[in-house]
Amino acid sequence: MKLVSYLVSGRPSFGLYTDHGIVDLGQKLGDKYQDLKSLLSDKDGLANAKNFLDSPSDIDEQAITYLPVIPNPNKILCVGMNYAEKRAEFNETSSAPTLFVRFPDSQTGHKTNIIKPTISDELDYEGELAIVIGKEAFRIKSEEALSYVAGYSCYMDGSIRDWQYTWYTAGKNWPNTGAFGPCLTTTDEIPDPKALSIATYLNGKEMQHDSIKNLVHTVPDLISYISTFTKLSPGDVILTGSPGGVGKKRNPPIFMHDGDTIEVEISNIGRLTNFIVEEKR
Repeated sequence: MKLVSYLVSGRPSFGLYTDHGIVDLGQKLGDKYQDLKSLLSDKDGLANAKNFLDSPSDIDEQAITYLPVIPNPNKILCVGMNYAEKRAEFNETSSAPTLFVRFPDSQTGHKTNIIKPTISDELDYEGELAIVIGKEAFRIKSEEALSYVAGYSCYMDGSIRDWQYTWYTAGKNWPNTGAFGPCLTTTDEIPDPKALSIATYLNGKEMQHDSIKNLVHTVPDLISYISTFTKLSPGDVILTGSPGGVGKKRNPPIFMHDGDTIEVEISNIGRLTNFIVEEKR
């Protein structure tokens, strides 16, 4: 099952993404759930959504503006340096997960613009697997962690490198630099995230490629580790890290500029597409 968040006629809503269009769950279940996060917060929410899988579509995809899959997560927890190639690029030697936060209002959706700030020419790409939490998790074991996941999505964790190097948070929270989508693919379609592969494309050229099985800290281990110090809630997002091949470490460096197209593709989920636009002065 694939779930999306969007604007239709200026109204925020959420729905099922199908081959024949969008089934508008906001219209059908709006008396119970105001958004996708509230649907995930109900233990019966996904089952209620699944009841509409065979319904005729309500909206053509061209009629919507995609929002971030979860526009309003309580937490976005980001993991850095989590592939061997990336760790080598940045000379990372710590055995503990590298963690930082991204703010929800720095996000944007599928097929929308990513804004390159005028004060930096170092907007870099980082394609990542996003975990979306489906139920409250606190101090859970890694062996049970996958049962707390609602689903997975693609994320383009845009990074302003000349600000990130002084502090991760400063480089990761510029407006419209974190693209999230196109959809949430539920765990019934992805029982084991290790089977997924990820690739990032800049203007159609592959820049990153790896397998989720090569994560240094696995999906279950990350959920368990993070839940040790903070309670995870439905709709919370964990970004699992980016493969090697980022623009900063290329020779010469490659950064994103006005007019570029950046895409993140993950098997069984889809392809997240965004367009780089220079910030208006």
